[in-house]
Amino acid sequence: MTRCLAGAASPGTGGDAAEGRVLLRLEELHASVSDPLMDTMNFLNEVTNRYPEAISFAPGRPRDSFFDTEQIFSYIRGYLDYLAEKGNSPDRIRSALFQYGATAGQIQEIIADSLLVDEGISVPAESIVVTVGCQEAMFLVLRALISGPGDAFLVASPCYVGITGAAKLLDIEVTPVEERESGFRCVDLEAAIVAEQARGRRVRAFYIVPDHSNPAGTTLPVETRRELLELAALHDILIIEDSPYRMVSRGPHLQTLKSLDSQGRVVHLGSFSKSAFPGARVGFVIADQQVTDAMGRSGILADQLAKIKSMVTVNTSTLSQAVIAGTLLACQGRISEHNRQPAAYYGDAMAATLGELDRHLPAERRAALGVRWNEPDGGFFLTVHVPFLADNAALARCALEFGVLWTPMSYFYPNGGGDYSIRLSVSYLEPGEIPEGIGRLVGFIEAEADRPAMAGAH
Repeated sequence: MTRCLAGAASPGTGGDAAEGRVLLRLEELHASVSDPLMDTMNFLNEVTNRYPEAISFAPGRPRDSFFDTEQIFSYIRGYLDYLAEKGNSPDRIRSALFQYGATAGQIQEIIADSLLVDEGISVPAESIVVTVGCQEAMFLVLRALISGPGDAFLVASPCYVGITGAAKLLDIEVTPVEERESGFRCVDLEAAIVAEQARGRRVRAFYIVPDHSNPAGTTLPVETRRELLELAALHDILIIEDSPYRMVSRGPHLQTLKSLDSQGRVVHLGSFSKSAFPGARVGFVIADQQVTDAMGRSGILADQLAKIKSMVTVNTSTLSQAVIAGTLLACQGRISEHNRQPAAYYGDAMAATLGELDRHLPAERRAALGVRWNEPDGGFFLTVHVPFLADNAALARCALEFGVLWTPMSYFYPNGGGDYSIRLSVSYLEPGEIPEGIGRLVGFIEAEADRPAMAGAH
């Protein structure tokens, strides 16, 4: 048996390791870990803690005051009672909490019932896979649908960094379809589809957040939703629908793409992180599309997703599923009713933010500065276009000198863009912080507009 001499470098590990310890070189790891995109999620989760004195319009998370620790126990108890009422033995009830559980999940029937009464989505329970947050759902769907470089994956841009990050980890090229300031247009998607086909690629799927999107805050009109489904049928593509902000927005809600889907064109991603309990990390995917093998045997896409999940997370926490199931049972499946108070709060916060922007920057003043914003009617986010480069350096100046935080919109453009826009999130603030925060933000915008370097920048 031979031994490496202390301090000697092993092949591929470099020669700078001290005391013989392995030194891994970043450039030898998967390219995704070096991509700046991979730092974005951590930034969004941690930036508020970096500047604790600043008023933060950065975090897109639910407000803590709507959670009660004791609810966890009552929800679990409610789920256990439900299992008992269904005739499960004590041993089976115990296993439902303590054992691994089925890979596809154990609360699909409860979720399916909720989707029917609250969303008008009618799907069999077996078409639902319960995932570790919506993030895992994205990963599973992309891994199943995109089989190689000949398959094209399109996203509405700007888009949620989670989907582009999942694609990056899977070495999937993302083709952005940029939204206009007025919102998504099907004509732009069709142009992107035709361009990909001209490259000899099969367009497999298109990802969109149709309701109060993250980050832009835009919502698809019903007529655009119908047009999108028609376009998907015409070009034989799937739509990946992600809509986590519906149930934390005031109603009435527009119909989901999935509820309008009569041909199985929509793979619907769901999450309980915003509407029930972020820490539970429970999401789901509706994948009722038929899948046929070479022998003519038929199944559904959910079965294939469960195969992949079995090698990624094995199963979703049964304890977390119990909490979510108990939440749904407590409100008879109407998560919209469960969220009536939070939705009202977030709606008021959005209205207050828009009102303060208008008060501090009336039409004439904002026209002179080159500032404009959209006016979402729900969700957590809105977009403000500014007359300066809204990068990390500008954010640091804003935090240190003016005590207010926001998120650069450039984080959300897969192929670059959004350099002169910022995202504001209204969900996490105290009501009294909004007037002060917008006042500070406007002060920063005016100061940046007067900086010499900004002259003629945009």
